[in-house]
Amino acid sequence: MATTSPASPSPLRVGLIGYGVAGAVFHAPLITATPGLELAAVVSRNPERQAQIRRDHPGATVLDDVEQLWTAGLDLVVVASPNRTHVPQATAALEAGLAVVVDKPLAATAAEGEALAALAEQRGLVLSVFQNRRWDGDFRTVTELVRSGKLGRVHRFESRFERWRPQLKGGWRELGDPAEAGGLLYDLGSHLVDQALTLFGPVSEVYAELDCRRPGAQADDDAFVALRHADGTRSHLWMSAVAGSLGPRFRVLGSESAYVVDGLDGQEDALRAGGTPADPDWGAVAPADYGRLGAGDDAAPFPTLPGAYQDYYAGVAEAVRGLAPVPVQPRDAVAALTVLAAARRSAVEQRTVSL
Repeated sequence: MATTSPASPSPLRVGLIGYGVAGAVFHAPLITATPGLELAAVVSRNPERQAQIRRDHPGATVLDDVEQLWTAGLDLVVVASPNRTHVPQATAALEAGLAVVVDKPLAATAAEGEALAALAEQRGLVLSVFQNRRWDGDFRTVTELVRSGKLGRVHRFESRFERWRPQLKGGWRELGDPAEAGGLLYDLGSHLVDQALTLFGPVSEVYAELDCRRPGAQADDDAFVALRHADGTRSHLWMSAVAGSLGPRFRVLGSESAYVVDGLDGQEDALRAGGTPADPDWGAVAPADYGRLGAGDDAAPFPTLPGAYQDYYAGVAEAVRGLAPVPVQPRDAVAALTVLAAARRSAVEQRTVSL
């Protein structure tokens, strides 16, 4: 007697708000490449971007008003618009009964982030934050080294996200109004602080230096943040747009060994070039780009785990179907926002802030 396998569930219909760099380079390609997700609608009021959406994703409906999403038969809404819009748009989506992914930072303040998390819990809906850098190959490797004990007791974690962009580009990310959540502290620091908290847990002390180095800069473009975690580990985090010589991406110093790796994970560049996680060897790192593990003259190349941005949206799909927890909890973002606010306060008051 012939048997039939259970039918696959219908794809989850996804609406995307915004088609700038975040929407076009990261979210849309990753959603499209994730089994079980369908990019059903994209919101943009920019005619050029609307034309680009139709070229890139001909199966998606192009909308010019966010409110059209609430009645479009969707399962999930992704907020990839400017930071100042994250809270109102995510709130509206949750109130419409939709699961939500918000690009980082979740909000401009921890209080706003906490309110969003509470609303999602009250409505019984999925809310997650796109902290894609947790799935960088180099960070996955650091995580494995820390948790396996190969480094011994980690006493200092150094992390850098540096660039050489001496001229302002314009746009909301360079605006100084705190409501914009602009500047590198919130743009890149959201990633670096999230990674530090993921590895070493809560923070007890925060010290920061924030500077506007480029002519005409309104928001910080050169920053340093020092964290003392409750377990005693210290995290030193650098983010800069004016680094003419780049430091190592990670330097992790432990009681038994150390790990150092240069360069940036290649997944962003691959996405910008039109690649997707469906490509062969996606996220793979060449041996020439491996970091080094060891102490002194005993340091040797250590294979870097492949980058895996695709795992984030695969996890979101499972969470929306009720099969797994969300891949990034909203209160992880609230904890990071608390640290970022303390860093800003530390820089203004020129002192260490206790949490």
